Amino acid sequence: MDSEDRIALFLDYENLALGARDNLGGMTFDFRPIADALAERGRVVVRRAYADWSFFDEDRRMLTRSHVELIEMPQRMGASRKNAADIKMAVDAMELAFEREYISTFVLCTGDSDFTPLVHKLRGLNKRVIGVGVEKSTSALLPPACDEFLYYDRLEGVEVPAARTRGGGRPATRAAEPDQRRSQPAPESLPEALPEPSQEPPVRDSDALAVLVAQTVAGLQGSSSGEVTASTLKRTLLRKDPTFSESDYGFRAFGELLRHLAGRNVIELVTGRVKGDPEVALPEHGDQEAGFALLRSVVQDAGDGGAALSGLKNQLRRVRPDFSEKKLGYRTFLQFCKAAATSGAVQLRWTPEVDDYLVTAPS
Repeated sequence: MDSEDRIALFLDYENLALGARDNLGGMTFDFRPIADALAERGRVVVRRAYADWSFFDEDRRMLTRSHVELIEMPQRMGASRKNAADIKMAVDAMELAFEREYISTFVLCTGDSDFTPLVHKLRGLNKRVIGVGVEKSTSALLPPACDEFLYYDRLEGVEVPAARTRGGGRPATRAAEPDQRRSQPAPESLPEALPEPSQEPPVRDSDALAVLVAQTVAGLQGSSSGEVTASTLKRTLLRKDPTFSESDYGFRAFGELLRHLAGRNVIELVTGRVKGDPEVALPEHGDQEAGFALLRSVVQDAGDGGAALSGLKNQLRRVRPDFSEKKLGYRTFLQFCKAAATSGAVQLRWTPEVDDYLVTAPS
């Protein structure tokens, strides 16, 4: 138990419940998917939800069954219930951060950017912060501030109802009721609702994923002792993009994603010191001459004008996602290009007009 993360959960309930209702086809908010997602991340020791519960009578029963402490924020004359809930939630979170040092993770269920200063303060106190919010009602400022951000509508167990067609199906049905009793055209209206599943978010580009993982592994190998574990890689990916989730790419677990990339020869997996946490490395692909040949090929494809040094490395990785100059013995990409120029594979010169090096193919 001592190795488990202790989690304090705070729900800005009005923001979350109304966000789900207004942006997810009128669905009723369900706390269980959040509880399940957090159970995978540690032990939740504090659960608090803030709202004027006279507006959420049924929700209050649901939360009570999940052992959530309900903090009442009643509407007062001349006061804003919303602002009062935000301030109370922020004060309680800071109080717990100072009083209960064993709490390592704070989960803020809200999409409101007003909580961004609280996130920064908690992280400054060496606390991990996870955000949860409905995607369409979450401010773009909040997810990058968190260590990890979970979109409620993407959580396992959240079933978003199909959106109704514009104009609403029910009024048209009522207007046609007399004719429907005779001709029963109702089945003909069904095909209009069938295209809805195609509106689901598409699976993200797996090639972009390969580049992202390869770049991250290369960076970790260059800045550490060289050993990169799967857990370290996942934490780093979340630091780069707090909304990162392997499920967005069609994988059920991070290990499944790594095995897929290993099968494509983007990475290599080696049994690590800790069971279930393999080491991740970039596979060896050719020697120094092969690296120079790759650089020359990409520069030639860029045309007679050549390519600027900035951005050139990304062009190489589009061709070979696992490319890394560090694997070839060079500390920087510029050093690698200079060596390629010395060998005659490319030409390298400083261009004041663009304030950058220009890499061209030899004439």
